[in-house]
Amino acid sequence: MSFNTQKQPDNTDLKMEFEELDPVQQAKQEEQLYRHPDTAPISSTVSPTGQSQDPSAPKTWKQKLTFLFSRKFITIVLLGQLLSLCITATTIMTTKLTQGDNPVSIPTTQSFLNYLVLGIVYTGITFSKVGFRGWLEIIRRRGLYYIVFALIDVEGNYFIVKAYNYTSLLSAMLLDSWTIPCVVILSVFVLRMRFLRLHYLGVFICLVGMGFLVWSDMVAGKNFPGSDYIKGDLFCIIGATFYALSNVGQEFLVRQRPIYEVVGQLGFWGAIINGIQLAILERNELKTLTWTGEVVGYIIGFDIAMFLMYSVAPILLRLSSATFFNLSLLTSDFYGLLFGLFLFQSKINELYPIAYVLIIIGIIIYNIREAPEPQFKPVLKDQSDQEVEDQETKEKAAIAGDNSTMA
Repeated sequence: MSFNTQKQPDNTDLKMEFEELDPVQQAKQEEQLYRHPDTAPISSTVSPTGQSQDPSAPKTWKQKLTFLFSRKFITIVLLGQLLSLCITATTIMTTKLTQGDNPVSIPTTQSFLNYLVLGIVYTGITFSKVGFRGWLEIIRRRGLYYIVFALIDVEGNYFIVKAYNYTSLLSAMLLDSWTIPCVVILSVFVLRMRFLRLHYLGVFICLVGMGFLVWSDMVAGKNFPGSDYIKGDLFCIIGATFYALSNVGQEFLVRQRPIYEVVGQLGFWGAIINGIQLAILERNELKTLTWTGEVVGYIIGFDIAMFLMYSVAPILLRLSSATFFNLSLLTSDFYGLLFGLFLFQSKINELYPIAYVLIIIGIIIYNIREAPEPQFKPVLKDQSDQEVEDQETKEKAAIAGDNSTMA
């Protein structure tokens, strides 16, 4: 009788090293430790063909561009351009009001009606979801957040509209673009988002496209003079900063709370704040205003576009980011030109298509890599509240193939 006296491998050193690893590494090391010595190491990933793959291997360009062909990308691009068209519609309606046969300038009144409708519709939805007591509990727990958010949004609208009364059109367009770098900075420090160099490149190209847009207006002689440049430019910078705070604040809120709650509270408090401003700033205009069918029609059209924008924007902010939201809105000037060809007999400048193409290229480059998820610590979620998680799950299920390419 013979005995196998072959010395078995000593695993003592491996066990000591194993005890110093983190839990994930321990699991992998434990699996390798207790395998037969002659067995080949386990590959961490296996391809569909059965061949092992190294997860640390560099990705191909096809793999890097996968998100551009996903349904999620197509969804957020379409939502972004829908919002851009909404901005175009509000601009057209306001232009018709202020440049018609009977000029009307009541921007605060127009915004008030939008906030009022938002408050009525989405507060009603909130009542149906949580009841009146639940609504009061929302105000008690999170009312201060929503009041500050509504105040910022209202003042952003006010200062931007006022800026166009004092400064030139070109100055207002340039300074309004200040919203984008503000949103990027706030997203990094408030939402804790870690952008890649590709994202910054996309933002830069979009801003270059905006520069071509302003240049084209300068060539076309559209630099309408302003009455007080310093005051107008200051108002524009303040308004653009408020817009950035509003966009990032809304993303901060909708990633933690149901959309109907956020929009309902914005409409409720926005109507109150805007109503107070209306009584102070536009009561004389309302007393002398002639309410013709044309005026009423343009105001209704303005509020329909604003209502749609405020309803869709939170969805885009949850699926993408405040930065992408603002990049998408840059195309609104190009759409405005197309409508202006028919409504205001405007003339197209050869630089406009270049500006539009650059903005679209910037948007595509920004989305070559999916926008990073915010890493901020949630402060508005209740431990027993699963509404946000359930809603996010339904949204992801509705957008089939978020991480897969379309056939």
